[in-house]
Amino acid sequence: MEREVRVRFAPSPTGPLHIGGVRTALYNYLLARKLGGKMLLRIEDTDQNRFVPGAEQYIMDSLRWCGIVIDEGPEQGGPHAPYRQSERKPMYMQYAQQLIDSGAAYYAFDTPEELDAMRARLTAAKVPNPQYNSITRTQMRNSLTLPEEEVKQLLESGAPYVIRLKVPRKEEVRFNDLIRGWVVVHSSSIDDKVLMKSDGMPTYHLANIVDDHLMEITHVIRGEEWLPSAPLHVLLYRYLGWEDTMPQFAHLPLLLKPDGTGKLSKRDGDKLGFPVFPLEFHGKDSETGEPTVSSGYRESGYLPEAFINFLAFLGWNPGTTQEIFSMPELIEAFSIERVSKSPARFDQNKVRWYNEQYLRAKPDSELAQYLTDALQQQGISAELPAEKAEQIAGLVKERATFPADLAREARLFFERPTSYDEQIISKKWNAQVADALATFAQELPTAADTTPDGIKALLTQVLESKGIKIGQVLQALRVAVTGAGAGPDLMHIMHILGPQETAERIQAAVSALTRQAS
Repeated sequence: MEREVRVRFAPSPTGPLHIGGVRTALYNYLLARKLGGKMLLRIEDTDQNRFVPGAEQYIMDSLRWCGIVIDEGPEQGGPHAPYRQSERKPMYMQYAQQLIDSGAAYYAFDTPEELDAMRARLTAAKVPNPQYNSITRTQMRNSLTLPEEEVKQLLESGAPYVIRLKVPRKEEVRFNDLIRGWVVVHSSSIDDKVLMKSDGMPTYHLANIVDDHLMEITHVIRGEEWLPSAPLHVLLYRYLGWEDTMPQFAHLPLLLKPDGTGKLSKRDGDKLGFPVFPLEFHGKDSETGEPTVSSGYRESGYLPEAFINFLAFLGWNPGTTQEIFSMPELIEAFSIERVSKSPARFDQNKVRWYNEQYLRAKPDSELAQYLTDALQQQGISAELPAEKAEQIAGLVKERATFPADLAREARLFFERPTSYDEQIISKKWNAQVADALATFAQELPTAADTTPDGIKALLTQVLESKGIKIGQVLQALRVAVTGAGAGPDLMHIMHILGPQETAERIQAAVSALTRQAS
């Protein structure tokens, strides 16, 4: 019987969650849901020196905003709790000891000074990559070179030590990556990684393997930066006797800067003018300790479904021309085989496009709530009936990328023009146009039909009586009503404003521009 699919997202709480991390979580989630499995969140906080207060909660809040549902984790609990590595600390030593007992790991008592001296010797000998490995370990202070009695005395005396993996000297390590195919690495290029630190905490390598095994993880989907560590992890699974249940690996392509010159980093967003974090993060500068604020997609006005749709396409494609996918549609369409090996270039214009599509596709009733909220935030506290809010939102949505844009575009409904587009006025305004608009303004309040079609019919009737074509007047009329030379459909604007307000705006413009001309 096949095992239940179980995936995990395992971030470290060392700061805000980069969108590359969100993409990793998303692909894990999509695969789990596609195959009817479980999604776990595990907080890998073994590096206490880099721990950032608030980062763990930020990670969980970010995933929640994105719609990535966690089945087991620090908040949800589960059969493999606890889901913070710092709370699992007591269990790791037994597996390190198992590796020592089987001869697959050893104690290393080298001091920092001795390690520095070793690297200096190798550098002087022009060794390209100085490391503690199958060759150099024979010249260092460890349980492989020291007499057994001395090792025992050092351990009993409490002398500081680390536990290192004993990597074989001449062996090919191979595994089948779901994205990259077969990966083959010679063991001579792998150093004897530390598995347990001198403070008794496991390193990422040991804790990661132990936890993935105990939590019955079937697929490890993670960033390309972990690919060099994968052969080491394969060795650990083998030496711990877990090779038969080792998860399948999939290493995701890098996210590149918009110009393709390198990996999209946490600092690029502020420099390039767009967020690289899902939510705004308040932290401290690592050097000065001064408070810092990193911008987030949520606070910048992006909708979570647009953000997720955009992220899904950074490294994956469905094999069709469809671009807009809801989360259920992404789950249905997703397959790890369609994830690319090539790096994905970040395109800020594309994520803006996605936001426009999702915003404009929302029902006017929902956009009306965005509009009223945004108006209040911008200091416009007009009492707006729900029906009118929906009419305005529906009219201006085609000119909006973010919810706040709805209020910006809608200001014309709450503020009469205080100036008029000079370019339009200089070209389109004259005494004949002013006379026609004055007549139109006079008749509008008593018009029987003030629908957009009715208003246009009245305008056409007035202009025909004056011998003027509608094309000669429309831009001047728009400027008179709104102050601007472009905007949403003018007949709908006048309908929403109402006949009295529209007439008064036209009359004010005629009066002001006539005085200006004289």
